[in-house]
Amino acid sequence: MNTSRLLTAVVLGATLLAGCTTSMTGRRQLMLVSEQQAISASKQQYVQTMSKLGSEGKLVTDPKLLARVDTITGRLIAQAIIMRPETQKWEWSVQVIDEPKTVNAWCMAGGRMALYTGLIQKVDPTDDELAQVMGHEISHALANHTAERMSVAMASQIGAIAVGVASDSAGGMAAAQAAAAVAITLPNSRASETEADRIGIELAAKAGYDPRAAATLWQKMAKAGGNGPPQFLSTHPAPGNRQATLAALVPQMLPYYQKPGPRPIYQLVRTAPAAAPKSTKKALR
Repeated sequence: MNTSRLLTAVVLGATLLAGCTTSMTGRRQLMLVSEQQAISASKQQYVQTMSKLGSEGKLVTDPKLLARVDTITGRLIAQAIIMRPETQKWEWSVQVIDEPKTVNAWCMAGGRMALYTGLIQKVDPTDDELAQVMGHEISHALANHTAERMSVAMASQIGAIAVGVASDSAGGMAAAQAAAAVAITLPNSRASETEADRIGIELAAKAGYDPRAAATLWQKMAKAGGNGPPQFLSTHPAPGNRQATLAALVPQMLPYYQKPGPRPIYQLVRTAPAAAPKSTKKALR
């Protein structure tokens, strides 16, 4: 291998090392993309997605369901802002997507969320359980997981280039891509899920939702999802492990849930379904 190829490999490796930061829970994260870059990219994707779904009539307008989702999510957002005050500036929003076969929910960088009717219909969560779902998703945004996933994707490409350059072969390039998928992508994704579980159960408890619902939620999720993929290849911890981990956190979270007094709520304002979702930036009440 010539000197120029060696230098290229060293520079690419140094780029990965320079991009490491520490998450809000103390976990090391690879960050080649800034949070603001992730927020900007997420906003564009969210607006496009929701505008398309709105034009297709796939955004739920049922006032009862939306009121339920807004109340639960608003209480969680209030706690998220207390946990990370700078997120008061985020354009928090949530839409319910009418897809009965999809059991899912997500939250992008910047606080833009979606919940699918399939989760409501197939899992039939209580308010406490739904708070666990949305608290988990909000936690992905709080812990900067969108930027981390974007960085991992970049790192996979950088790692492949570095090894391919060093070996000077097409086989080396392919091997690097496979190694990146196993050594970088899966461990980070599994760590992110565990981190979101930990932050999410705390958000929900502080918002006034029973932390014991976390275990029952995943019992229902397991039934709704049927047989999942092998744990090692999954980006989510297996339901049994997840239930045990969350159950162990319950004694620590119960005092937050049992604290007397009203809980603050962030006021969300909805736009017409076909328009880009927005939120107010009102003070908590």
